[in-house]
Amino acid sequence: MKIRLRDAGEALSLFGPHDTYLKQIEANTTAKIVARGEEVVITGSQEEQAVLGHLFRVLLTLIRRGTPITERDVVYAHRLARQGMVDELLELYDERIGVTYKGKSVQAKTLGQRHYVSAIRKHDIVFGIGPAGTGKTFLAVVMAVTALKSHRVKRIVLTRPAVEAGESLGFLPGDLQEKVDPYLRPLYDSLYTMLGAEQVTKMMERGLIEVAPLAYMRGRTLEDSFVILDEAQNTTPEQMKMFLTRLGFGSKMVVTGDVTQIDLPKGKQSGLKEAQRVLRSVPEIRFVYLGQEDVVRHTLVQKIIDAYDRYA
Repeated sequence: MKIRLRDAGEALSLFGPHDTYLKQIEANTTAKIVARGEEVVITGSQEEQAVLGHLFRVLLTLIRRGTPITERDVVYAHRLARQGMVDELLELYDERIGVTYKGKSVQAKTLGQRHYVSAIRKHDIVFGIGPAGTGKTFLAVVMAVTALKSHRVKRIVLTRPAVEAGESLGFLPGDLQEKVDPYLRPLYDSLYTMLGAEQVTKMMERGLIEVAPLAYMRGRTLEDSFVILDEAQNTTPEQMKMFLTRLGFGSKMVVTGDVTQIDLPKGKQSGLKEAQRVLRSVPEIRFVYLGQEDVVRHTLVQKIIDAYDRYA
């Protein structure tokens, strides 16, 4: 099978610098792929030729649309091609979720992420559960910022339990805010990406954005707000119930967590695990499960998660 390319620039976009993307494809196929100038020659079984031909045609369509292709995109596209689903990428990468303060479009990178974003749009309470790197928190923040900008909510509230890796707040230097800020840093990072540090500071001063540890939520009713609870696997059942019952009119809640990374003291039950059992039958609440195939960090992160899963 032969596939024609338009020019050398298109070949670079398709195969990556030093043929990095091509090597990733070759590592997962028995077919032989030879790039000769502006022509790609595929030899192998009819099935492999069909899969790779479809893969390259979809990738070329994205490139010709002006969509930048990464190594991770190519690996994911190849997996979808083997499942006969690679055409879905054309629609996936066409949908813009938000825009960063630098003007860069934010899109769902996997079908799982698209399902997650769709659930957030349609439901008032959504649980996003999955391993590190699947975009759970970042996409929730993107949706929150988009909702605030379009005046669907009046403020954003981001919170996390201040429990991680067995560390004690009492041993950290500074006042309470300085003690909890390191735990909230990933939330700040996502906000800075979407709005810029200066804008985030101004919006926090005006009360449009609040970033606080979970303990600050007790006794409040959060109305007309987009509320995100991050690292929810480190809540106790009591904290989880307390948080979910803060929901007020005109508000939306997204709860994110990874049930394989619980840092609670031994003997303490995870509120996220209990919530899955208790709330599964409530139709208005949606649970979305992301997997290692939804990891959007370095391709090695997927392999690390997979290796730990097999070991467990």
